[in-house]
Parts: sequence; structure tokens; C-alpha cells
Amino acid sequence: MNSKKLRDLVFTLHRYIGLGVGLITIIVGLTGTLLVFHSEISNFDQQRRIGTITPQGEPLSIEVILNTVKKTYADQPDAPVQRIYLPSKPNEPMNVILKTKQNEWTENYVNPYTGKILGNNLKPTFIQKFYDIVYPLHYELLGGNIGNKFVGIIGLLMSFLTITGIILWPGWRKLISGFKIKWNAHVKRVNFDVHKVAGVIAAVFLIFTFFTGFCWNFSDVANPIIYTLTFSKQQADPVSVVVAGKSPLGLKEQLKTAQATLPAGELRRIYYPTKPEEVLNVAFKLPQETEDYGQSSVYLDQYSGKVLRVDNSLKQSLGDRILNSFSPLHYGTFGGWPTRIFYLFVGLAPLILSVTGFVMWWYRYKGKNRFPQTTETIQLTAKN
Repeated sequence: MNSKKLRDLVFTLHRYIGLGVGLITIIVGLTGTLLVFHSEISNFDQQRRIGTITPQGEPLSIEVILNTVKKTYADQPDAPVQRIYLPSKPNEPMNVILKTKQNEWTENYVNPYTGKILGNNLKPTFIQKFYDIVYPLHYELLGGNIGNKFVGIIGLLMSFLTITGIILWPGWRKLISGFKIKWNAHVKRVNFDVHKVAGVIAAVFLIFTFFTGFCWNFSDVANPIIYTLTFSKQQADPVSVVVAGKSPLGLKEQLKTAQATLPAGELRRIYYPTKPEEVLNVAFKLPQETEDYGQSSVYLDQYSGKVLRVDNSLKQSLGDRILNSFSPLHYGTFGGWPTRIFYLFVGLAPLILSVTGFVMWWYRYKGKNRFPQTTETIQLTAKN
């Protein structure tokens, strides 16, 4: 197959895959844009409901706050703790989540300095209800597990589509033409120029977002492949050894062991076991980590307190480091505020590319003035 036929084949694949996945990528992209600053918007909504916290010396111990929360549910002494989220900033609350009679996921916001409960079992606000729709719409199109896999396939196809777009980009022949938009030209030419410029600017970042989304939605397949290709060993899931008649250890003792394991880490989250064989997961943020939530954890046997596994982000295998990089690449947090703001455009890119791509197809097949052949289009752009 000569280069012209190969290029025409690439163009054909690019065109029809784009037409096929266009609408879904628009939905995924726009909802992704809405999620870029989800954390900040949610924090603003949270402060509006519970007020602003003024730091007052040293925070209370987790045990004191946990006991304060449990007293609120004195009629439910067996209400299990699900998670504890520690504040990442001095003016943020601690969030203790319990499974109660009223709700399986009951949040309790507590002032970490005074122990005052600022809000519990609060009714969801409009913002919360909005994101309760946007988030599952983004990663599973509100379609459960089937929708999750479907979006994963779309992510893989979009990654391929982006790569073919890079191959077809006219700038490889003449760099200036690849970034040039002739605004005073015919609408057909302007449409094509917008498509090529928007595509090449967003291309790498579209691959970041869509390919990581595919890997997450197909983690049972993608993770083993990544570990194999990087010659890394995938760690087994830790399991507690159930001891008949023995209750789980107290949190204070467990936290002491976890902190000693990662002494430089700043406590971020505590995931309680929900089954007898599950473990206590204590998550930390190390000083060198850039993500607010941290990427290091200590897994403890809930009965013996034995350290079963340590995920130190600074000492992990190549496979684990690649998987850990997915979150910042997908959400655009790897470059701080500049990349997060840029990801607003990345989320809009599928809309721009799908609409301009459809217009190109329409002119080619349905309009009176049909678009030139692939190679002629590229040559025309390269000359201008």
C-alpha cells in the first residue's frame, strides 16, 4: 500500500469514527468541563451551608471528634463509621461519615478545633443534586456498568481518533499553515481551519483524558497489561485475619502504627473496613506529593494491627507510578491552576471538533459545494 492510499485509509477511519462517536464525546467532554472545578465549587457550597472555620490553635484529636460525633447518635451505638476525611487546609472541617438508620452515607461536618458539629445529615443542595447527575453522566452515561464499559470503549476510540488527527494534521508539511485560520475565507475553509487548529492544540490532552478514562473503566484488563509491560509486580489486596471472639483494635492504636510507618506523611483519609476480612486503610500525603488528597497508604489488619501493605508513592514500581499519574493527567491537576483552566478548553474540544467535523462531512457529501479530496485539502492548506 503506497503512502497516498494509506493516508486515505487513515482519513476514512478518522472521518467515520468521528461521526460515530461525536455525540457521546460531546456529552463526556462537556460534563468533564463541569467537573474541572468540582472540588472548589463543592467547597464553596459547603462553606455556604456550615459557615467558615477560623483556625484556633491545635486541632483536636481524631478520637475526641469521633466520640463527639457518636454521641449525636446515642440511639444508634452500633452505627458503623465508614470514612473520616481530614481537612487539607486549616479552614476546612473534618468529615466523619457513618452508616445510620436514616442514611447509609451520613456526613457529619465538624470544626476540628472546637469539636462543634456544624452540620450532619444535611439535605442535598441544588449544586449537590446537579453534580450527582453530572458525575455519573460523565463516566457511565447514567447507564450503570454497561454505560461504564460503553464510555470506556468511546475513550479508546477517541484516543485512536486523536492519533489519526495528529497524523493528518497539515502542519507536518508546513508548520505555519497548521496553526493558521483564514477568517476572511469561505465558511467551508474557516470551518476546516478551526478543526485543524483546535484539534492539534488539544490533541495530547484529549489522549490524556480519554485514554485514562478507558483504562479506569476497563481496569480489570488495563491494569494487568500495564504491570506486564512495565515488568512490575501488582500487589495483592490485603486481607485481615479474622480472630473469633476478638474485636477490632481501637483507632488510636492503629493510627499510631500507620503514622510510624510513614512518619513524614500528613494524614488525609481513613477508610474503615465494612466486612470482617477487610482492612483499615490509612491514607497520607507525603511532602513531595502535589495532589491534596495524597497518594500513599498504609493497610492494617483490623484485629492484630499488623502492617499488611504500604503504598509509598515515592517508592512504587513503574506500573504503580503510571497508574498514579492517571488522576492528575485526567483532571489536569499536574500543572496547577494553568493546566486546570486549560482543561476547560479541553472539555469543549470534542464539541468544537465534532461540529466542525460534521460540517466538513456535510459539505463533502450533501452540500452543493463539496469538500476536496483529502490530499488536495492538505496540499491546499500547506500552500496557504
